[in-house]
Amino acid sequence: MTSRSADRSLVAAATLRVTSPAPRDAWEQALASDPTALVFQAPMWLDCLCAVGRYRDASRLYELPSGRRLVLPMVRLGCRTGPLAIEASFPPSWGMGGVVASGGPRADDLAAVFADLSQRPLMRTSLRPNPLTNASWAEARPRGALTVPRLAHVLDLDGGFAHVWDERFTGSARTAVRKAERAGLTVECDTSGRRTAVFYELFERSLDRWARQQHEPRALARWRGHRRDPPRKLQLIAEHLADRCHLWVAWRGGEPAAAILVLQDANASYTRGAMDKELAGPTRANYLLHQLAIEQACNAGCRHYHMGESGSSAALAQFKTRFGARPVPYADYHIERLPLTTADRHVRTAVKRVVGFRD
Repeated sequence: MTSRSADRSLVAAATLRVTSPAPRDAWEQALASDPTALVFQAPMWLDCLCAVGRYRDASRLYELPSGRRLVLPMVRLGCRTGPLAIEASFPPSWGMGGVVASGGPRADDLAAVFADLSQRPLMRTSLRPNPLTNASWAEARPRGALTVPRLAHVLDLDGGFAHVWDERFTGSARTAVRKAERAGLTVECDTSGRRTAVFYELFERSLDRWARQQHEPRALARWRGHRRDPPRKLQLIAEHLADRCHLWVAWRGGEPAAAILVLQDANASYTRGAMDKELAGPTRANYLLHQLAIEQACNAGCRHYHMGESGSSAALAQFKTRFGARPVPYADYHIERLPLTTADRHVRTAVKRVVGFRD
């Protein structure tokens, strides 16, 4: 951020009116007027976090001198306050947070938000914004904010499904979908939450497979997976999001082969996937599930189909690009009083080295 923009942000922060927690009516208005908004940034998603029991609503409504209003969905970990408090938008495994605003967040908006957050006496404030808004976040970032580079893939749905199918899906993706259609799969889209147990069954099979691939002890992989996504979390998501939560399941011969969880409103987000590789691999079930989810998102008028974090996995990135999703570099931002992010990275690296973990 330049010295001139930093000066502007400090002036804006000094004249900001901040309300926390953010009033729900103002939040809903900001969400509805933001073309990049995700279900993750909706009040009902924050309610899911709080229902798990570890988090408290710390959302913030910003009212600028110009009359512009911004909302930052955010939670506080536990009941700690003051210099021991940790807040995040959002915590790991809880999707994208960041500001929602009319027309989408601007760099000047975010500079004022950064200035406000930097002045608060918290141990750490973490932000994982919508990847499509990262240019504004990067421009507004103050020098003291730590960044952690990330990579996501996002599919543009402009032109409708026929155009996406013809022009953005690769030939190999279309071939895989046609193979899946001939494989005798039965597909359902559950918006009631009754198939969460089926998803979790496939999820546990996936944990075992990932453990083998990553050379990770099975018990450790299961512990991490259950801690990150316990059954109750999936049930709460289904309850709170209702028809915005689409759980797609492919069956073969009465057995679940693959499932994906897609959150859909103005934009769609593929947020979780699991499969029985012996059933899903030969049938290309995952291709069919994504094709149907993308088609439904197009028909509902969604602008984008987010395919989530890709990290450094070339295979995962290749799978997503076959649907026409493009790589979108973005970053996490941390404002810290202690070097918690660096310490966490060192601990994780050491543990991986001890167990021989392969990313």
